[in-house]
Amino acid sequence: MNWSHYRFRSVWDLGAAPAAVFAVLERAEEYPRWWPQVREVIPLDEASGTARFRSFLPYDLFVTARALRSDPAGLVLEIGLEGDLEGWVRWTLAPRGEGTRVVYEQEVEVRKPLMRRLALLCRPVFRANHAAMMRGGRRGLAAYLRTC
Repeated sequence: MNWSHYRFRSVWDLGAAPAAVFAVLERAEEYPRWWPQVREVIPLDEASGTARFRSFLPYDLFVTARALRSDPAGLVLEIGLEGDLEGWVRWTLAPRGEGTRVVYEQEVEVRKPLMRRLALLCRPVFRANHAAMMRGGRRGLAAYLRTC
């Protein structure tokens, strides 16, 4: 087993229409406004940028993200990642009642050297760190959508 390989899946039910949620999710440069663990996003061009993440563990992750797919009709966004994390992220949205169900999927390999060295011992802690980040994202996005 590759202890540095992770697959994550989170489901968020939000009280806003899918088009409104999609519009916020496609503006990655604004994630730091509503997602506390996304500390910085710097656009490089129209399809890519750099990002810095930090949850409760005392380290930052740096990635270069590139848009792979933006499908407003199908309500799917896919992003490729390089840097401390290499792989992809996918947002899939669907109407749910008066709101939106958001499915976040991520498959990455950790490249950050310290995390690779601690992969076997700290894997449960790294997964908990990611879960905390996702809870912060869900809460932040729900609050942000109420102000839009």
